[in-house]
Amino acid sequence: MEEVASQVLVGLANGVMLALLAAGLSLIFGQMNVVNFAHGAIYALGAYLGFLMVDRLGVFWLALVGAPIGLILVGIVTERWLLRPLLDRTGLEPLLMTFGLSYVITESIRVGFGKIGKPVDIPGELSGTIPLGFMDFSKYLAVAAAIGVVLLVLTWLLLERTDLGRIIRAVAQDSAMSMALGIDVIHVRRIVFCLGLALAALAAVLSAPLRGVHPDMGLEILVTVFVVVVVGGLGSFGGSVAGGLLIGLVTSLVSMEWPQWKDVAIFILMSLVLLARPRGLLGRE
Repeated sequence: MEEVASQVLVGLANGVMLALLAAGLSLIFGQMNVVNFAHGAIYALGAYLGFLMVDRLGVFWLALVGAPIGLILVGIVTERWLLRPLLDRTGLEPLLMTFGLSYVITESIRVGFGKIGKPVDIPGELSGTIPLGFMDFSKYLAVAAAIGVVLLVLTWLLLERTDLGRIIRAVAQDSAMSMALGIDVIHVRRIVFCLGLALAALAAVLSAPLRGVHPDMGLEILVTVFVVVVVGGLGSFGGSVAGGLLIGLVTSLVSMEWPQWKDVAIFILMSLVLLARPRGLLGRE
């Protein structure tokens, strides 16, 4: 029983990281109706930006600020010059653009940093464990999960309790009507795209000390993130959070006895959810 409890805590903590990453992907889809296949590569780029800051400056916490800023700048350029010209086209052009961008970023990382992964040191003040009686829980994982929860709550407050959030939701529901009412739809889409990339950077920096960084990390996590978004519901921020926690929990529990089946388990879960709720747990109509 104690082992189950420990795996639940680890699964929920890892689920928070997945939720951060999936929330960014879901926001971009909800606003721009584009499945961003480059999201995993963007995540990897954020992790490497964090690695550079820790390696050169020696201060992990600066990476939590610097990496999101770096990806926001990437987002501004990507949205303006690569995605915006394709958004009004029908067909696969936007999807193929993000697919190609994913490989450009991944190969650029491989050329710039090499094929071998690199570790990211846990901040000294967060090394060690927290005794919980039935287990010793990683101090860093606990703090990283807490930071992730705070970031998710702040994002929810932005979307649900601010004028900007109401505008974002209005554009997501009906961009043509929003434009007729005088809302700068292009500007709103740019903001949401950059917000999605910033969330990916934060998830990457928080996860880097636990998993290290390597060029293919974005491609490896992308499938899992798509499962999270589909389970939670495409375009739903709350669904991404619920899906992330659920997938993190299932992966952790299955790993106890059948680690080789953990990836299969999440696809079985996705299939069951889609059979019961084709739009996902909290998907919009």
